[in-house]
Amino acid sequence: MDVEGEAARILAELRDRADPARAESERRYLKSGFVHIGVTVPVLREIAVSAVRTPPARDDLLALAAALWTAEDAGRPVHEARMAAIEVLVRRVAVLDARDVAVAGRMIRDSASWVYVDNLAERVAGALVLRSPGHAPVLDAWAADPCMWIRRSALLALLPGVRTGAPDLDRIDRFGSALADETEFFIRKALGWVLREQSKKDPAWVARWVEAHIGDVSGVTLREAVRYLPDGDAARLAEARRAQRR
Repeated sequence: MDVEGEAARILAELRDRADPARAESERRYLKSGFVHIGVTVPVLREIAVSAVRTPPARDDLLALAAALWTAEDAGRPVHEARMAAIEVLVRRVAVLDARDVAVAGRMIRDSASWVYVDNLAERVAGALVLRSPGHAPVLDAWAADPCMWIRRSALLALLPGVRTGAPDLDRIDRFGSALADETEFFIRKALGWVLREQSKKDPAWVARWVEAHIGDVSGVTLREAVRYLPDGDAARLAEARRAQRR
């Protein structure tokens, strides 16, 4: 693969589809300091994944993602280029191997928003850990990391296992217990999402877990966790939560 040429082509095609009004609206919504071109997600995805329609070699895939991730305009990162970097990794995650969890981790640490973090956490790091469970201990370090986005990612990386019916219940329990009293909204929400998805498979497990942590979990976490629980369980847990607050 001509990595530099493909990265340049992707950026050129993105700029050809620029919508300045959309770019400004998106920049305000994300409270972003990056350069925004203004391209819809479906168009961005189509342009990005065209570079990896034929599965590339691992080194080429990583080099392309790095070239896009570090692309700048007037000294500032380009939002759509970073999104394109994530799209090519997600599209060809099968080309990567377990050690590339560290690559996802570096990109997450360099991220400034959930808009980059979430797919890297779930669809890259999470997919790799699910495929190679022996590398899951890296998530233990993530769960205790000073970086809020890394802690969020430790939770989101558990979602592929939940969704495929192979949940890492030990880590859901441990991470949830450690992060239940977090003050960061994005971590509270992520914990709620993991519990919500697990409740679709095993509502009894989630109901027991929430009940045991009812004094610690935030309202945001609780609302997500009980969303798909049987009405009786959801009402009982909501009442237990209110009793804790009296």
